[in-house]
Amino acid sequence: MGYIAPIAAAVTAVTAVAAGRQASAAGKFNQDIANRNAEVKEQEGELIEQQKEFDIAKFDQQFTKLQGETKTKILFSGAELSGSGLRILRSNAEQAEIEKDIIEYNAKINKQRKFEEANFARMSGVVARNQAKSTELGYYGQAGMSLLRGFG
Repeated sequence: MGYIAPIAAAVTAVTAVAAGRQASAAGKFNQDIANRNAEVKEQEGELIEQQKEFDIAKFDQQFTKLQGETKTKILFSGAELSGSGLRILRSNAEQAEIEKDIIEYNAKINKQRKFEEANFARMSGVVARNQAKSTELGYYGQAGMSLLRGFG
């Protein structure tokens, strides 16, 4: 019966080492997922930038159409393109610049938010990896203690 304790200790140690390796692999896997999520968030940030460019181009196109229609209405009414007609066109242009600034500002904020989400994902990955390392070390410690008890 004296040989059962060392065998049980060895089996326990081998099991603990296997669990430690599994914890390490799980931590690496979780970190890889977090890093991939970070890359996706950064790509989303770049898409926001592209969408901003598209929105501004579309807005410029609509604004040019509006200004043309406004000029046509002013001239068609028999008024000259001066005085209040010019004030209307200038006011439209000023409002257009404000609208474009808002589009740019919102895109910048949303893009920055995506980059912050990417940073958070990376940090979460590092935390997951560190937790797995801690768990791994705990299993290795259990293996060592099991061997000490079985053979000591």
